[in-house]
Amino acid sequence: DVQLVESGGGSVQAGGSRRLSCVASGFTFSYYCMAWFRQGPGKDREAVASVDTDGSTIYADSVKGRFTISRDNIKATLYLQMNSLKPDDTAIYYCAADPSLGACVRLRVASFDYWGQGTQVTVS
Repeated sequence: DVQLVESGGGSVQAGGSRRLSCVASGFTFSYYCMAWFRQGPGKDREAVASVDTDGSTIYADSVKGRFTISRDNIKATLYLQMNSLKPDDTAIYYCAADPSLGACVRLRVASFDYWGQGTQVTVS
């Protein structure tokens, strides 16, 4: 079975940094588009960033220049380095995976079949 397990969430002060990890299992990680989404209080789930099988990345405008997505295909792990955090970044952060061509470019919730349970990040 496909499993995605996020970790690294917690509380951080505004301006601080946090690194999220997502360990994947049950599928060939290197063949999948991987992405991070988030859902803030009272908000819809939104895309944060994606990294495709060729290493190409896409970021939401709200996190460009502050967040960096990366993947380690040997460790089957996805990362999200978050710097200069703002209170608006407070959300549950979800790891997502999909093998479909174009999923990383579309970067929409509906494009991803596999999801982790989420990890809470609170910025104050």
